[in-house]
Amino acid sequence: MQADSEDEETIIQLRRQMRKQLIEKLNVSEDNKNSGHSEPHTEESSSEAKTNKSIKGIEVTQNISKQVTDMFAEKDDFDSNTTSNVTHNDNESNLNLTDNWDDTDGYYVIRIGDVINNRYTIKSILGQGVFANVVRAQDNEDGNDYVAIKIIRNNDLMYRTSLKEIAILKEIRQADPDNKYHCVQFFGYFMHKGHLCLLLESLHMDLRSVIKKYGKHHGINLKALISYSRQLLLALRLLKKLGIIHADIKPDNILVNEKKNILKLCDFGSATKNDDNEPTPYLVSRFYRAPEIILGVPYKHGVDVWSAACTIFEMATGKIMFTGSSNNKMLKCFMDLKGKFSSRLIKKGKFKDQHFNYNNNFLFHKKDEFTGREKVVEMSNIPISRDLIYELKKSYKNAFATEERKLSQLKDLLDRMTTLDSSQRISVTDCLKHPFILEEVEKDAIKKQ
Repeated sequence: MQADSEDEETIIQLRRQMRKQLIEKLNVSEDNKNSGHSEPHTEESSSEAKTNKSIKGIEVTQNISKQVTDMFAEKDDFDSNTTSNVTHNDNESNLNLTDNWDDTDGYYVIRIGDVINNRYTIKSILGQGVFANVVRAQDNEDGNDYVAIKIIRNNDLMYRTSLKEIAILKEIRQADPDNKYHCVQFFGYFMHKGHLCLLLESLHMDLRSVIKKYGKHHGINLKALISYSRQLLLALRLLKKLGIIHADIKPDNILVNEKKNILKLCDFGSATKNDDNEPTPYLVSRFYRAPEIILGVPYKHGVDVWSAACTIFEMATGKIMFTGSSNNKMLKCFMDLKGKFSSRLIKKGKFKDQHFNYNNNFLFHKKDEFTGREKVVEMSNIPISRDLIYELKKSYKNAFATEERKLSQLKDLLDRMTTLDSSQRISVTDCLKHPFILEEVEKDAIKKQ
């Protein structure tokens, strides 16, 4: 069965229903966990290859690198080293399987060395999320190139949700045939032992791994930061043109090639069309969640701009921009940097009563330091307590004068990208025109500690 045979309107309606169910079953409990800081699993990569080939009748253009990590995590506490569903094909006697292929939760039990679809040999597991396992596999019919295969759980809800992801990936592929807009390439899909499998480009590592390896506690090189930011914004520009909201932008869902000069946005499992966006307070991983989502204000592409800003800040500093342990505490983090929400914006929120009273004073949920019980503190005034330019300059202590100017530009861009009112937030098009993105850094002008 393929996505081509699905009626688009039916898929959209199913998507609405499925998202509600997933939020109830998965996201509420997930939101009490950490936001995706597990150490990723990485391997050495091979050189890239570019070929045209046909997969089950689907013509694809392949531009492949070897490795990808944490590609398709749906959980904030994604663990790419999970091995509970992994074995080797010479040790099947001890498996506790359903129908010999699935575990009790419907995940495909991965056997290193098995051949999928009579073509792809599983080499390693890249991770497991709510929707799927992801493996790295070798293509036995095309020069032993490597691909990433997202193996969807054997579950009707997961299957139908993934049909929507396939439709979005195909739309992106059609709109970007030359692979210029920094979205991970989609090569095709097939069924394997009752599991829908998505065939995708394999890259070297995810952006969180890059930040940990090259920018822990201080951020990445400024020239790389500008380049990565530009590439991420180009991906968002394509999505906006197509009317697609990614809805889960974070370093875990951004991939980098072996040379570390190319960045790709991946994991479109949460993506939706612009007209299919019912308010839910748990859309997007919490640390990258825009205020309009938390408040229940109607949202559009601005949620991706906000998440991109959080990601850019993280690349620049090695630190997460907003670290609230709940939606309520996230709002407090926003106001520590941006000041109070306007009464006009608060009134638009479907969930405003969870966080503000009738006077639009903030209702801060915090633990009592003596009893340990949660109490609600009414806050009529929240002074700004963070200095963004100070935080950026702290990461580039030895910056030259020209780089001081670039950091000021970055501060301005981030300010505009994190405007609390999404109707006033800078657009993706204007982000790409911003001096921080357009102006290059002079050679050898920055030395980092």
